[in-house]
Amino acid sequence: MDERRRIALLYGGKSGEHEVSLQSATSILRNIDLDRNSVVLIGIEKSGMWRLQSDDWIERVRTSDVTVTIDSDRPRVFAIPAAGLHVDDGTHIPVDAVFPVLHGTFGEDGTVQGYLECGDLAYVGAGVAGSSIGFDKALSKSLWMQAGLPCVPFVSYEVPPNGPTGNWLTEIEEQTRLAFGPTAIFVKPARGGSSVGVTRAESSAELADAVRHAARFDSKLVIEPEIKAREVECSVTGNSSPQAWAIGEIVPRHGFYDYRAKYIDEDGAALIVPAQLDHEVSITIRETAVRAYRAVDCHGLARVDLFLDDGAGEIMLNEINTIPGFTRISMFPVLCRELGLSYPELIDAVIDLAIEQKARIDSLEYEYPAEGSE
Repeated sequence: MDERRRIALLYGGKSGEHEVSLQSATSILRNIDLDRNSVVLIGIEKSGMWRLQSDDWIERVRTSDVTVTIDSDRPRVFAIPAAGLHVDDGTHIPVDAVFPVLHGTFGEDGTVQGYLECGDLAYVGAGVAGSSIGFDKALSKSLWMQAGLPCVPFVSYEVPPNGPTGNWLTEIEEQTRLAFGPTAIFVKPARGGSSVGVTRAESSAELADAVRHAARFDSKLVIEPEIKAREVECSVTGNSSPQAWAIGEIVPRHGFYDYRAKYIDEDGAALIVPAQLDHEVSITIRETAVRAYRAVDCHGLARVDLFLDDGAGEIMLNEINTIPGFTRISMFPVLCRELGLSYPELIDAVIDLAIEQKARIDSLEYEYPAEGSE
């Protein structure tokens, strides 16, 4: 009898980070401990269709340089409320946990997490609330401010139904300059990952173009002043007792740490691990990362991105990523490994946390006892 845990690796997805997800899934598949875990591969096509993939991929990925992809002629997969995963002929796919590596929209924003909750499934990473809040840069920063945590200042706007045009663009520029003065700024989709849709702007024309560009990816925008400081990142894992791992520094070579530098161009940025920091500063960053993680109701894992101004001695939270990249050049597993948690151990740890969190949820009561029954 196979006593290994059965893990559904869920990858692909509808977002613009589909290809990054394939790379993350490949890295996890190469590093997962198959003595402790068996793997079920479920690929999500760009259309959003879920497909059960052949087990042949496991051997192919682990014995060659091939990247896992998605075969579209495979059986469809569904999460059935309270009944878990099934293929389209009704066959049940028993799993102990689902490991979603779905970066960006429709995977990291709480949508898939809600779907898995309906299926009564344990899954790796933050829950519905933590995923949704963490994915929304305006919401997460608002909660951090409310918790008294230092973060990058911002203004947020809803794009009008008719798009970013005319008087609305003029109003945005006036309010942005009033908030931040004559500095360079960054315009971002509020709900998006990996610097997709992010543009740096200085002039009025650049600002208008940046707003139009970001509005292609989201109807809610975040505008922030450029922060001239060191970019540092900290990995965090855990449920009720989260732990911060090592701190790394990003030194971009393309102006800022954009999508290409993160996932495509291995020379796009220098990744310094561990970051060269004073001991006290390192402690403060790790404590801040854990507090930020708690403040947005994270579970399982996340990468917290911050700015460090050495001259002013100031730390500012920038973003949190609840499904960080797991590719071979991604910071999240590298930062964990730096403090002794190897890639296979990290995978096991976050699966353990998923099962632990599900058990905690299952222990709660959802019905009030009838009057007089206690």
